[in-house]
Amino acid sequence: MRISRFLLLAVLFVVIPAVSFAQFGVSITIAPPALPVYTQPMVPAAGYLWTPGYWSYGDEGYFWVPGTWVEPPTVGLLWTPGYWGWGNNAFAWNEGYWGQSVGFYGGVNYGFGYGGVGYGGGYWNNGGFYYNRSVNNVNVTNITNVYSKTVINETTVNHVSYNGGEGGITARPTAVEEAAMHEQHTPATAMQSQHVHAASTNHALLASVNQGRPAVAATAKPGEFSGSGVVAAKEAGAPYKAPAAENKAAENKAAENKATENKAAENKAAENKATENKAAENRVAESKATENKAAENKAAESKATESKTAENKAAATRTSENKAAENKAATTRTNENKAAENKAATTRANENKAAKPKEARPPSESKPTTAHAQPAPKPEPAAHAQTAPKPTPAAHAQPTSRPATTAHAQPAPHPAKEAPKAEERPRN
Repeated sequence: MRISRFLLLAVLFVVIPAVSFAQFGVSITIAPPALPVYTQPMVPAAGYLWTPGYWSYGDEGYFWVPGTWVEPPTVGLLWTPGYWGWGNNAFAWNEGYWGQSVGFYGGVNYGFGYGGVGYGGGYWNNGGFYYNRSVNNVNVTNITNVYSKTVINETTVNHVSYNGGEGGITARPTAVEEAAMHEQHTPATAMQSQHVHAASTNHALLASVNQGRPAVAATAKPGEFSGSGVVAAKEAGAPYKAPAAENKAAENKAAENKATENKAAENKAAENKATENKAAENRVAESKATENKAAENKAAESKATESKTAENKAAATRTSENKAAENKAATTRTNENKAAENKAATTRANENKAAKPKEARPPSESKPTTAHAQPAPKPEPAAHAQTAPKPTPAAHAQPTSRPATTAHAQPAPHPAKEAPKAEERPRN
């Protein structure tokens, strides 16, 4: 559908003069549905002007843009509605605009003052807008600028929503409308643009969905598609007949949806299978990893046990060797110390024995050490030979105290035996 739309736009660029084409936005070969029948919601406040609803066109076909009350961009301006027009084998949309007077809007009878030619819903006076109560829903308690005047429709009253083409309105611009078309215009306000965008995103406003009878036919303010200010269509302006292209589009869309669902189902099945395969692979990989880890842990434990055993054995061997060496060294030291003590004890015993004095014997008892000692000669008469005095024995000679180990004490000398005195020779 979008492709055909762009193709038609390309054709319009070629066959439609630049001046007239400037008024067109989109073009399509399918005529818009009839205007639905609905009532106007009450004006929300003084100064709001009515903008009638219309069928717009989007990617999914025609959709309804609800009529609504709008504040004009400037005091004194009036709204000229847009309309669908046939030309060069295509329908094109002519945008609405704000101006000092109402221009040509295709002769379409939008109602509520827009009967096909001009506007009979009210007028500006000294900065205030006066509402015609015969075509507008006004609360006279709140708004006093009102009047009542019957509007005479100068065109055929029907619900056809387009000008020209098969079954379309045949009206042509009047001189006044031609003049208004060449005046300075102001485009739709931001609120109006937002209102159209909101309608384009509301699936219920599609003609293929509501069959020409939208649930939101009009609103009290732009963009408000719910609440007390919303008015539903009473009925479709004509029995809705889906165009062949729309049926084809519906079929294509159904086929696309079916293909999309099948593709989604295939993708889901493929994803499930891939997920199952991945899960199985992951389980196998996890099992293998667990086995490898267990084997590694077992090998590491065995190696650690062997290393620990070897370390313990080596430690035990070193401990035994060190103990043996220590025992041997201790035994050696003990033996050396024992030998030294024995030697020292022997030395001391010998020294003590050597230092102990022998008892002196009386001369009578002593025997000459010389062999066969001769008796002393008799002394001369002249002189009395004196016998050698007996040696006075030492008074109980005590053995010397044990000498210190640092100096070897010598034993006391034994008293020498007196040699027998020689006989004195007589003096001459």
